[in-house]
Amino acid sequence: MRRSTRRRAKTTRRAVGAVAALAIGAGGLVAVNIYASAGETSTSKGSAQNQALAAGTSTIDCPDVGQQLTSVPAQAKAQVDRELALLDKQISEAYQRLSTSQRAIQQDPNFAQNAIVGPLKDKRKAAIDRIAIAIGRVAAKPQGLDALAACTLRATGQPTPGQGGGNNQGGNNNAGAAGNGPVAADFVDITKVKPNVRTPARSAQASRGVFVTKCGVNANKLYNSDNVIVAPGVTNGAHHMHDYVGNQDNDAFSSDQDFARAGTSCQNKGDKSSYYWPVLRLQDGTKEFDAAKQGGGAEGNTGRILTAKKATLDFVGSPRGKVVAMPKFLRIITGDAKAFVNGTANANASWSCTGFENRVQLKDKYPLCPSGSDVVRTFKFQSCWDGKNIDSANHRTHVAFADARGNCPAGFKAIPQLVQRLVYDVDAPSVKDNGKTRPFFSLDSFPEQQHKPVTDHGDFINVFNPQLMNKAVQCINTGRKCS
Repeated sequence: MRRSTRRRAKTTRRAVGAVAALAIGAGGLVAVNIYASAGETSTSKGSAQNQALAAGTSTIDCPDVGQQLTSVPAQAKAQVDRELALLDKQISEAYQRLSTSQRAIQQDPNFAQNAIVGPLKDKRKAAIDRIAIAIGRVAAKPQGLDALAACTLRATGQPTPGQGGGNNQGGNNNAGAAGNGPVAADFVDITKVKPNVRTPARSAQASRGVFVTKCGVNANKLYNSDNVIVAPGVTNGAHHMHDYVGNQDNDAFSSDQDFARAGTSCQNKGDKSSYYWPVLRLQDGTKEFDAAKQGGGAEGNTGRILTAKKATLDFVGSPRGKVVAMPKFLRIITGDAKAFVNGTANANASWSCTGFENRVQLKDKYPLCPSGSDVVRTFKFQSCWDGKNIDSANHRTHVAFADARGNCPAGFKAIPQLVQRLVYDVDAPSVKDNGKTRPFFSLDSFPEQQHKPVTDHGDFINVFNPQLMNKAVQCINTGRKCS
């Protein structure tokens, strides 16, 4: 579904950004790896890796440059954002070439390294150099970024260091409709998972209230593959499709002024916040509106888009004390869209089933729910704010999670914590026959992330008006439930 005439007008107003988007706009990913590390020369190991490469059961693993940039001067931000989006595009293109080069890889074991990974390193180095130069013009030039240029290949059945094997075992069986997942090993029968939910204790000073905002389930079918937080001004900066609720004017070119002027799907019109997340799809062969488009089928995101039957957006308090108001236009991202390659340090979304949420939450598996139970995705956003910034260079360091006891880091303030819950009426797939009887469901993702559940994530831009935000804070701090 294309955005409205408003988006086209907005794109015209931002002609320079649109040109940049055209130069960047296709596929940004982080990858999972499949080859040996540089020093591995074993013939048997190499043979197994080449077989995996030829079978298309591999991905590309590149260091995430954006996560390393914790400080970018405002004067350099626009160029740095464009270069980061270009790095994602380069990985996407390399992954797509890898997935279509099985015959060449069978004929030449060194093809993937020489024709795909080597040239990718050169392209990445050039973009990384431009990032360093842009920052160096107005501040100290960052050192050591060159080490992030090299990427590796890895079989998808081989876990990324720091991840363990939980989320990508069995990666070479029953690939999904697009050839890059999901696979049977991505699913687990929730009735066979041991309880793992712990509820932290709350102090007597805890802020126990809840403020509920009701914004619907994207019945308006507002979709795009942009991400204005991570890739402003870049069309298809997410390389996967998002559901949007709340603010109705969110695309790559949206400014804070656009958000403030826009309509909202929220019942309380004082909440023009933007809430968005990757769509969930059923791999049933449906040709969606984006079947041939970047961000959709052209990047491996195929099947019928599922609309949640219920979406709840609750703001809750701190287990240690009072909360303060969020600043307007605060940006928060929870989870990591590249966790399959990056590792799970920032993975945060949870999967469960209705009737099981108080006992079992999954990070790296999709749940197989029993009859009568629905699939649930839950996102708990960061609840501590540095008191100064509405965003940060890597979109993480200006906010933080409280520790196990509920305390914020030194210098941070407790803010209302957004807890987002999505419920889907979707049948458990038939994993024993690789989804033939009942098809798999899966998240949209960057192509090389293989649609792994560990890559689930949520994005939030606060556009509460001050009066409503103050009402929410008062409600939470006085222990009431309000909406």
